[in-house]
Amino acid sequence: MYKGTLIALGGGYDDDLIKLIRSEICPIHSRIEVIATATSDPEESGKAYKEAFEELGCDCVQFMLIDENHAADQPEYISRIQQADVIFFTGGDQVRLIEFLNGTQLLEIMRRRYHQEPIIIAGTSAGAAIMSDRMIYDGYGHYSLIKGEMKTTIGFGFISHVYIDTHFVERGRFGRLAHAVAHDPAYVGVGLSEETGIIIKEGNKIEVFGTGVVTIIDASKIRFTNTRQVSENEPIAVEHLIMHMLVEGYRYCLKEHLFQPVEQHLPSPAQEASDATASIA
Repeated sequence: MYKGTLIALGGGYDDDLIKLIRSEICPIHSRIEVIATATSDPEESGKAYKEAFEELGCDCVQFMLIDENHAADQPEYISRIQQADVIFFTGGDQVRLIEFLNGTQLLEIMRRRYHQEPIIIAGTSAGAAIMSDRMIYDGYGHYSLIKGEMKTTIGFGFISHVYIDTHFVERGRFGRLAHAVAHDPAYVGVGLSEETGIIIKEGNKIEVFGTGVVTIIDASKIRFTNTRQVSENEPIAVEHLIMHMLVEGYRYCLKEHLFQPVEQHLPSPAQEASDATASIA
């Protein structure tokens, strides 16, 4: 069981994600590190997100400038990542994150801490797509159902056997996520609409936040697929994919392949009586 928490947003307007991190997840004095490597201007973006957290009262926010000219494994960054309570990855191009962070000591520390400590790792768009051990980085519209058009590569590996795809409904990405899990049936596909996200607890329980829909594509029960036999540039065939659609108030358990409502923590009779007395007073 992993002790850390992952928070992934499907892209779009992300103020609600920042507010969620601040108000519901972490105390005001939490050490927050912003990594904007995925963007074309990491320094400007890092500063903007730092200011966004500070406007909500967070008083210990920094950003790490990691790009073509600034290495990840700087002694200062390693020290800071060892102490961080929250790590936030911005959107942009997830291939840049892989290029500048995979294989670094900095990323290895993040993985170890996520597995062993109650750290929060959050991201939007590209920063969400890189969270698992593999990620999708190519495939557009109906072309993604042609062998060779959908491409995957290694991710950051905080969790495994999950493909997280973002801007899912808005950019028509059902085909590429279905293709990915049909090719690798041990993986569960998670498609995040914009302004909609998930909180992953214990490396297993996915809960939804936001106004849209999270799509789950489960290939564990497929009866047939030609994804490994068909030639390049030929369409794929799959039998018996299972799909779920989650909204806020519902969860999906990855290991059990289980869709269920989130338990509502109702007040005890004693608490209700106490609240009623207080209200009368």
